[in-house]
Amino acid sequence: MSCFSTNFGTMHTKRFLILLSLFQGVLHSAAEEITDLEGITVFDRSTSLIGISVSASEGYIGQADLEYRPILRSGEVLESIPGLVVTQHSGTGKANQYFLRGFNLDHGTDFATFVDGMPVNMPTHGHGQGYTDINFVIPELIESIHFQKGPYYAETGDFSSAGSANIYTMDKLDRGFGLIGVGEDGFFRTVLADSSNVKEGTLLTAFEGQYYDGPWTIGENLNKYNAYLKYSKVSDTTVHKLLFMGYHSSWDSADQIPLRAVNSGLISPLDTLDLSDGGESTRVSLSSQFIRFNDSGETHMNFYGIFYDMDLWSNFTYFLDDPVDGDQFEQVDTRMVYGGQVKHSFYDAGIFGKESNQSVGLQFRLDDIADVGLHKTAQRQRLSTVREDDVTELSIGLFYENKIHWSDKLHSVAGLRGDYYTFDVNSNLAANSGHEDDVLVSPKLSLVYEANEQLELYASAGMGFHSNDARGATIKVDVSDGVTPVPKVDPLVHSTGTEIGARFSWNDKWNSSIGLWWLELDSELLFVGDAGNTEASRASERYGLEIANFFRPTDNITIDLDASFTEAEFDDNDPDGSEIPGAISTVISSGITYRPESEGVFGSLRCRYFGPRELVESGDVDSDSTTVFNLRTGYKSAKNWQFHVDVLNLFDSEDDDITYFYSSRLAGETAGGVEDIHFHIIEPRTVRAYLTYKF
Repeated sequence: MSCFSTNFGTMHTKRFLILLSLFQGVLHSAAEEITDLEGITVFDRSTSLIGISVSASEGYIGQADLEYRPILRSGEVLESIPGLVVTQHSGTGKANQYFLRGFNLDHGTDFATFVDGMPVNMPTHGHGQGYTDINFVIPELIESIHFQKGPYYAETGDFSSAGSANIYTMDKLDRGFGLIGVGEDGFFRTVLADSSNVKEGTLLTAFEGQYYDGPWTIGENLNKYNAYLKYSKVSDTTVHKLLFMGYHSSWDSADQIPLRAVNSGLISPLDTLDLSDGGESTRVSLSSQFIRFNDSGETHMNFYGIFYDMDLWSNFTYFLDDPVDGDQFEQVDTRMVYGGQVKHSFYDAGIFGKESNQSVGLQFRLDDIADVGLHKTAQRQRLSTVREDDVTELSIGLFYENKIHWSDKLHSVAGLRGDYYTFDVNSNLAANSGHEDDVLVSPKLSLVYEANEQLELYASAGMGFHSNDARGATIKVDVSDGVTPVPKVDPLVHSTGTEIGARFSWNDKWNSSIGLWWLELDSELLFVGDAGNTEASRASERYGLEIANFFRPTDNITIDLDASFTEAEFDDNDPDGSEIPGAISTVISSGITYRPESEGVFGSLRCRYFGPRELVESGDVDSDSTTVFNLRTGYKSAKNWQFHVDVLNLFDSEDDDITYFYSSRLAGETAGGVEDIHFHIIEPRTVRAYLTYKF
């Protein structure tokens, strides 16, 4: 319990204990009422989605796709989504950096992520709008990932303009397992998981612990812990699930560094300039899911409560603002999140004399943010407060979706979504306190034509949105002087997208999809290096081509090849230029995997390439491309044991994980600093060995 109690304020400790007691009570009650746990069908990339999907850019990833996939960090499970890149510019405990469809998504803006119905994105976050940290997910317990790209889906709201991912965790294990992994740079990881029958249901428990120093000269000193407890019961007409998750980590960071410091010999690419950067984060959640179904329809309900706490210390500009104490700053975020969804689907509801399925739903979320702050620090000691706020942010979403079968080959999926947001900000600078609210209506429409059992054609259009930071919606004066007027941002920002595509199921061994898409945003969210934050920018436009292929030439071998090509630019005539910094134009990923039938040798080799990015609006500075290969190979026994080795960054690439361009000042440099490339190198080749025992 101690590792989850770090930085709990008295009020939030009480709330957590209430959540825990509720979990225990509901678990006992559920154990008395529900019976007959049954299996659930799981899709993966080998599954043909003809007749199932809404667009060509929708799909499923199963545990079978993840089991043999070598990953450096847990967040890289999302790289199984075609076209999505997951990197890191700081410590392992921090949320990853994401790229998709020409977006530098920073830590999650414009890409919505959910875990068992719980939203992961954090609005009005201390480090960046839509901050998405999935370090609390244990990769071995992922049952499937359902991904959707574009704003064409009525059930998905905030942050989903580029797309969304729904991660579903397992309800039970066929066999319990224990895993131990060791590797270079002090890597150690252990997972213990098992499921058992409890009161005619199934209880799955798991624990993960990880330590890692990393290749950095500072020593990352990552300590990470995850706990997982899930109870589920299934009857002929109902499904009940209760899930408790607990996560805590602490780490030291080797953040991005200026190129000139490396070129001059001041530091190496594995060094850092502020040895006290780092962070710690805690997440504790309780969620429930209930499904009732019959011949005429089904009802889904899920509710959740989340405690979240983060302290992050960063220094991106070194001595630019403060030549004496340096520019380190602390970002704080402490909140409770409450919410849920109720959805009912009607089967065979005739409209216009045609077969029709309809769904209607209500979503709500309340973020009670006790402290979201920015402080100037030195060696993690506070020197002054830039701003400190407590925020209450409430969102309510209503959605309706109607699928009509106009003929055996043609059907439409029409949706309408309405969202209401209200923000209350209480700031340490009274002028920036205030209340704002906003409403958006977002229509959606997809047409699907099933030409035959092997070919399906799609045309989709829709409107989506992202919310802006509540503090930006109520701000009136600059926090640096408390006087200078500052314009507000719109609380909600529309996006509009269209897509045409096709899905091919050539045979039971090969399926492909191709999509041409276009997306326009009324306001871009961009990362600001010297603030470590995202802020609203200009309107933008993107369009691109995506191709995904999955091939199984034999029962033991699978091959995937995915490519994404994007053009992105600001949609105005600003003299600064039209390029969007960090917008990625080309992503190619591929892998080949050999799987044994029951026992024997297995292996997987993967390659990921993402192309150069423009780093400034004028296009005068760009990054290099990045290519990395990862390998997993091992042996699985027919009974209990499995041994495998991961060789990450197989060819020891020295490419960059992330690249920015902004001004910073090193000790001894003149006032005003130097505009320079700042980068974070890919971790050098590292080897990790794992032993798994099933019981």
